[in-house]
Amino acid sequence: MPNEREQLRRIFDSAADRYQRARPDYPDRLYEDLILLCGLSRSARLLEVGCATGKATLPLARRGFAITALDIGSRLAAAARRNLAPFPQVEVVEADFETWAPADGSRFDLVYAATAWHWIDPSVRYRRAFGLLRPGGYLAFWLAAHVYPEDGDPFFREIQDIYDEIGEGRADAGHGWPTPGELGDDRAEIEESKLFEVVGIRQYDWETRYSAQRYIELLETFSGHLAMEKWKRDRLYAEIRRRVALRPEPVLRRHWGAILHVARRA
Repeated sequence: MPNEREQLRRIFDSAADRYQRARPDYPDRLYEDLILLCGLSRSARLLEVGCATGKATLPLARRGFAITALDIGSRLAAAARRNLAPFPQVEVVEADFETWAPADGSRFDLVYAATAWHWIDPSVRYRRAFGLLRPGGYLAFWLAAHVYPEDGDPFFREIQDIYDEIGEGRADAGHGWPTPGELGDDRAEIEESKLFEVVGIRQYDWETRYSAQRYIELLETFSGHLAMEKWKRDRLYAEIRRRVALRPEPVLRRHWGAILHVARRA
């Protein structure tokens, strides 16, 4: 499992060019809640785990925070440096969170990860965050996942027959189709670490509309699709294009959900 996780983490590097434009922006209110729950002042020092192209770095950089942003992918780190070039208070470091340490031994006010925390080895991630935080510092992580409102687009259920046909049916089929506000949280895991106390958990949802090509570009930033054999991707993407083209309005409505976890160093 650790080797598989490491392979999938590194696969993202091949999607560097697509990642910034295809992945959704997180809602502004998520950042507002993050700052409020952590009591962050403008002088706070932030460490980001798995910054990718800077999708979650930019909104905090624009708010004036000093950020050290880590990523293991050379292409992703290069893209992040380009995207964050206007912000001299942001440093992008090509490094592995599990082993990286600041050269001056300094500690941070916030360690955070956006759609990256689950890629970090579970046996070390809380211990590493604890060690990199000042006493009373905060850990925050969140993700963006597909959720399915009652009035949501039926396309995503309908296309499952193609995933089944190519042998890539949903591994989480037993968990159903979460509706907005129903994503499972990691409160128990945080508390089990005994290194952090939960300060707040918040959920958000929003909708994004995609053409067939834009949706395929999004899929090409997901590790599961990047790892598929080419013939499987070709079959799936051809069917997505065909079905979307048959719609009265050739667009898809994908509903996103995000869940923010904020915890204080014990």
